[in-house]
Amino acid sequence: MVKEQQTTFHHRSSLTQKNKPFKSRYATKNSLRDKSKGRTQRVKVKGKVKRKHTRADRLNALRIEQRKKREQIVQSTRIFSGRYRTPKIVAVVPLCSDTDTSRIVRDLCQCVDEPYPEAASKTARTLNITRFKQTIQFVELGRNLLDILDAAKVADYIIMGISAEVEVDAFGEHCLSAIQNQGHPGVFPIVQGLGATPTKGRNDLKKSLQSFLTHFFPEADRVYTTDSEPESLTILRMLTSQVPKAIKWRESRPYLLAESAVFSPSAEDPQLGQLALTGYLRGANLSANRLVHIPNFGDFQIERIYSVPVAMERTHGNAIEEDDDPALLEEPVPEQQDSLVEANEPNVLNNEQTWPEDEEMAGWKEQMQKMEEEEAEHASGGDGRVLRVPKGTSTYQAAWIADGEDDEGSGSDMSEDDDDMMDASDDEGADSDDDSMAAAAGEQDDEEYEDIRVGKDGNPVEDSEAGGDGDGGSDADMLSPEEEAAQLKAYLKERHRLDDDDRQFPDEVDTPINMPARERFARFRGLQSFRTSPWDPYENLPLDYARIFQFENLKRTQQRVLRATAGAPTKAGMHVRIVLRAVPAQAAASFSPDRPFVVFGLHQYEHQMSVIHFTVMRTAEYTEPVRSKDPLVIHVGFRRYNACPVFSQHLHGGATTNNVHKFERFLQHGVVSVGTIFAPIQFGRAPVSLYLPTPAEASGMDDGGAPGLPTLVGMGTSLDVNPTRILAKRIVLTGAPYKIHKRSAVIRYMFFNPEDVNWFKPVQLYTKNRRVGHITESLGTHGYMKCSFDGSIKQMDTVCLNLYKRVFPKWNTSLWSEHTQTDEQKRQWVGPAAERSEAMEL
Repeated sequence: MVKEQQTTFHHRSSLTQKNKPFKSRYATKNSLRDKSKGRTQRVKVKGKVKRKHTRADRLNALRIEQRKKREQIVQSTRIFSGRYRTPKIVAVVPLCSDTDTSRIVRDLCQCVDEPYPEAASKTARTLNITRFKQTIQFVELGRNLLDILDAAKVADYIIMGISAEVEVDAFGEHCLSAIQNQGHPGVFPIVQGLGATPTKGRNDLKKSLQSFLTHFFPEADRVYTTDSEPESLTILRMLTSQVPKAIKWRESRPYLLAESAVFSPSAEDPQLGQLALTGYLRGANLSANRLVHIPNFGDFQIERIYSVPVAMERTHGNAIEEDDDPALLEEPVPEQQDSLVEANEPNVLNNEQTWPEDEEMAGWKEQMQKMEEEEAEHASGGDGRVLRVPKGTSTYQAAWIADGEDDEGSGSDMSEDDDDMMDASDDEGADSDDDSMAAAAGEQDDEEYEDIRVGKDGNPVEDSEAGGDGDGGSDADMLSPEEEAAQLKAYLKERHRLDDDDRQFPDEVDTPINMPARERFARFRGLQSFRTSPWDPYENLPLDYARIFQFENLKRTQQRVLRATAGAPTKAGMHVRIVLRAVPAQAAASFSPDRPFVVFGLHQYEHQMSVIHFTVMRTAEYTEPVRSKDPLVIHVGFRRYNACPVFSQHLHGGATTNNVHKFERFLQHGVVSVGTIFAPIQFGRAPVSLYLPTPAEASGMDDGGAPGLPTLVGMGTSLDVNPTRILAKRIVLTGAPYKIHKRSAVIRYMFFNPEDVNWFKPVQLYTKNRRVGHITESLGTHGYMKCSFDGSIKQMDTVCLNLYKRVFPKWNTSLWSEHTQTDEQKRQWVGPAAERSEAMEL
């Protein structure tokens, strides 16, 4: 057996692969640490095996993508083609005082051998171009900013009429900025009077005008003219062949440019009745259960919707036939129709407790007895008190002075309006002169009075008993009233001079001398971290918040509402007649064939009030200060309001953990801020413009004899609907180091009595040199306090304490109406009258 084992064949060990075994002692410290914490290595997830795409697969994907794009183009242009096509709206805007809009439309009609419709209204001059199988509706506008803005909201193209002789005035530039902000369709600049210009200088003139318009509309790469027939034909070919540019905020809702308005007064009230508006429906589909918004007049319910077929081309000619018997499309369902209730009725007794609970009744006798004992001890001077008495008054006489004389008028029950007024006085106090501050300090320390601290036994309390600890507390009280007032005056003068030079801390306020800080700032609170400290958004809400509507999930609600709009029976592109109920007769009287009359459909819930936020940036032209809660005219999409917005910081990185945002007292230049108002809900983003409501006496003529233009303050975009956004107003109380010993220091001028020091003791301190500290104890009777910091501070440093208070918008939003303005205020929106020059007649 031994021989057989020796002769057995086997491979050599060198031919066998042997992997080196893993040795844990050679593992890294990080891997061992991860393993000891229970961490495991990420296991690779095995997905489906991706099949390699062949050339045929890639070609098929391209065909599918091409088919989708073609379907989108066909869908967007379907309403403008066919036998019952919808005309494209082209607004003609005069930017110069000598621009003739009717001459532009006449030249475009003559190039296709069509007569100029003299008898038609300026807003419904329809040109049916058989050559291009398209229909164009021209809207000739005057120099009225409101008409131009309304027409631009519904137009498919805009023709900018400019002159070769007269420059674009301030009114024209204002129109360009306003149209640029609210979103604009395709723009075609047309220059008039170019024939009167020498041939040599025409190209330079075109380049100059093109450079000017490119600043507002970069896509306008060419300046056109209607002096020749080929140029006019080129403009018409571009208007008919191009696909209109989609404006997202208006395409998501139905809108209509009214061609006619028929008012039928009711028997009960002649001032109210039914208003029938006829026109082409555009944008999204319309449901009879939704509301309709008429600018300057508000929201109204729909009575009926009819279909009125038009644009039936005859075999010969371009005559238009209209069906005399319109067909009923839809009537509202009473159970599903939106109501005109815009706000909830708050129940003031809903959260009111009218009967005490058992826990409150238990032990009330002991609590009352304890309160009586504390009052008796305080009256007898148990804790000691500081009395302001005439000079020469003895301690025995001072002990009999009642506390009511000192505490009179210092209650902490202040209304919010009073608190805001005092905050405003603090803001203005930072810019006031130093003489008034010195007078206030002098009144506090009058020469005829002195302070006496009385203890239990009626004897005066020494400074050492008041809290001196060897760090300068007793020395602080050694100052005479005159020296204290002089040093305070010098400190305030230096601090305000530095604030004028360096605006790093704009929220600094002065602590009142004649009022306890714990009462003056009773509504404020301290925060450990502005971004992470918890703040309940439903805490101490005003009564106005009981009137608003709030969504549990705004994004999901918006998607559901938009999906419901797609299934409405009244489709976009149809020629319809909308009958509205309970419309004032003034709305029907405002319809004019020479001015655009636009109507917008509302989505569900867009009539209810809520807290609306929008981003805004100031314009560089307006340099005057704009404060929060100043009255402004706000244009939001298709609506116009009178409101007083509250401004706050805009965080580009997203909301904070606690959704707290810093309140801004002013709308700053070059910074994007967020405005907050109570307003009706509006889904989606919409352009926002802020104007100043100039009174009638201030809207006089300018130097050139033209009425003053409306002042554009800022422009932006609507943000969201969020009542839980917290606007925190910050104030910074400052103090100066008096004595410094290593990491501890004696701080003064932040408070002026020891009770305030103990009240604000839990709030964290910081310095302008980035030192952090806290209040250790109070020293003396003049508000000096001992503070500890995380490092040594300098004598020239400033100690700060931040306090925050939530700010709410005011319920003062109202619908802005042109018909409630005076004649002088209406003239603001109208530019200089058009003047026909000799070049126009050539």
